[in-house]
Amino acid sequence: MTDKSSKNEPKIENIVSSAAIGKDIELMEVCKALDGVTYNKERFPGLVFKLKDPKTAHLIFSSGKLVCTGAKSIKDSKIAIHKTVDLMRTVDTEIAHEFDIKVQNIVASSKLDSNLNLEVIALEVPNTEYEPEQFPGLVFRIKDPKVVLLLFGSGKVVCTGAKTFDDAKVGVSKAKKQLAEMNLL
Repeated sequence: MTDKSSKNEPKIENIVSSAAIGKDIELMEVCKALDGVTYNKERFPGLVFKLKDPKTAHLIFSSGKLVCTGAKSIKDSKIAIHKTVDLMRTVDTEIAHEFDIKVQNIVASSKLDSNLNLEVIALEVPNTEYEPEQFPGLVFRIKDPKVVLLLFGSGKVVCTGAKTFDDAKVGVSKAKKQLAEMNLL
């Protein structure tokens, strides 16, 4: 499809999810079960594990908490966490099979139909910040859903802080509608 609605549909770039397996774990033992682990407790309190399929990175802490990043879908994020926990279970059979996974952040990108004059938008639109000396994008905070959009002069939009893909879509849509109504597109 090449219509504008599908062309400008946000695309998931990254999902950050977390899980708690409900028990403390011995990180040195987990290192033995996982290939490609980075662990230096003097530099960082958790270990870093990279999974190849789905391609994700995991932070694993001795408290039994895990953070997964890099997935391109919520489904892949959940699959990656379950695969990682299954590998951990080879050295600790008492790790529960049931645990909650929470989506912490969805980062999505989109493209508006035109270039943007960020200086004018910063002056005209409430809830925006623009400091080009520090960052080339304009920060646009949407209250409902609670997301932050980064707008760039090229018309590219990055949405962060979404908990669902629908939140990302609604956030981008609201910004586009507001900019259009103010003749800023």
